[in-house]
Amino acid sequence: MITNNKKINKKGSAVAYALVMTAAVAIILTGIIQFLVAEIKFSEYTASKEEAFEVAEAGIYWYRWYLSHQTVGKTALQIQNFWNTGNPIAVGASACGHAGDYEVEYKDPSGAAIGKYCLQVTPPVNGSTIVTVKSTGWTYKYPNSQRIIQVRYRQPAWSEYIFLNNAYTDFGASANVQGKVFCNSVIRFDGVANNLVMSGVSSGYDSSVGANKPGVWTSWSGGYNTTQSSNVFLAGTKFPVPTIDFATVTADLSVLKSTANSNGTVTNNCTATGCYFDNSNNGREIVLKSDGTFTVQKVNNYSSDTNSISSYSGSAQTFNIPNNGVIYVEDNVWLRGTINNKKVTVVAANLLTSNMPTLFIENDIKYTNYNGNDVLGIVSQDDIQLTGNSEDNLEIDGALVAQNGAIWRDSYGNAKTQLTIKGAMASHDTGGFYYSPHDGYQNRLYQFDNNLLYNPPPYFPTGSAYLLDLWQEL
Repeated sequence: MITNNKKINKKGSAVAYALVMTAAVAIILTGIIQFLVAEIKFSEYTASKEEAFEVAEAGIYWYRWYLSHQTVGKTALQIQNFWNTGNPIAVGASACGHAGDYEVEYKDPSGAAIGKYCLQVTPPVNGSTIVTVKSTGWTYKYPNSQRIIQVRYRQPAWSEYIFLNNAYTDFGASANVQGKVFCNSVIRFDGVANNLVMSGVSSGYDSSVGANKPGVWTSWSGGYNTTQSSNVFLAGTKFPVPTIDFATVTADLSVLKSTANSNGTVTNNCTATGCYFDNSNNGREIVLKSDGTFTVQKVNNYSSDTNSISSYSGSAQTFNIPNNGVIYVEDNVWLRGTINNKKVTVVAANLLTSNMPTLFIENDIKYTNYNGNDVLGIVSQDDIQLTGNSEDNLEIDGALVAQNGAIWRDSYGNAKTQLTIKGAMASHDTGGFYYSPHDGYQNRLYQFDNNLLYNPPPYFPTGSAYLLDLWQEL
């Protein structure tokens, strides 16, 4: 009997042990299965989040394609009209999921619809090209798992280079250039370039040496400038690159005139939408004031030797700088002064005759603030020229464009000490400010204003393509 009880006890223990092991295995398997299910769901959710991101990104690039097809071949005025009256897609759309939003179904390569993106677009204000596009993407499987991307598109302005030249360009040994340099022709660079130097040609004729040279080259042996104790090309060179057409500026001048003249209703006066002054005998002097005004006075006579003003006609008139900042003069202009918390574009152009005016600079043109609050565009249909009596230490703040001429100072036979230009320059013809130790500015400093990248002067000449220059996920 004792033996039988032992056997029964052993059997009972084995059954209990088996039940415990079975329960433990069941618990472990259940946990594993739950873990695998959770991992699969998380993987699907993560994949869906990535798909939602790709859908949102598709909306961003679709809108760039749309802009390209809507604006290609159009003038600046036509593009402005497109934004103002052309009912561009997704402009003014309310928050996604509400009436008025712009939603597009997105399909994978096999044609299966996987989700949607919704676009909200903030158009450029008049005088600017900056467009903000926000794209919200989601999938049908996880509609509440959204990804939002916001980008900024803009048409690159001509103010993005410290030098943008059409003709052969020669930088002397004492030139210190801080900003990108671009030329449609050959560049001889003997100064110090702190940024990229680019040419539109692989090689060409250099008149300074009477021989063919690479698109960008220096006469310094080993590319080292002993005058400034520095390598010449601190950021390198690039050539050939696509050229830039200076003829396109004509369209921008037309827009500037139309804006300043309010479609022909303003003459020799200012409104909130611009200031327009017609052709006079010799031109006008404009003096910018830090109090938000400027004065205009007719020039009676100026020296043919120095291009300095000899006498005035009548008294000066004072006007407020217009809200859009455009001051358009259909004649020669002498410009000087200071701006304070203003964005201004001053133009000397005459689109009605073949007599293209010149814009002269003799005295400082300066900003009060260098944080982007002050922006000045100086545009001439022909030359931007420093006079023979220009200041010994001359400072020019702003973005300068000489559409059909040069930015330069003639050989007056007098030596000046320092020329500092903070901003950007674009010229059609070869310019220059130095001729010899006895003629021209002996020291020349050219500094690019980074604020011009995203805040060019009002209605300043731009390229045609829209570039993406800011990307962020919200």
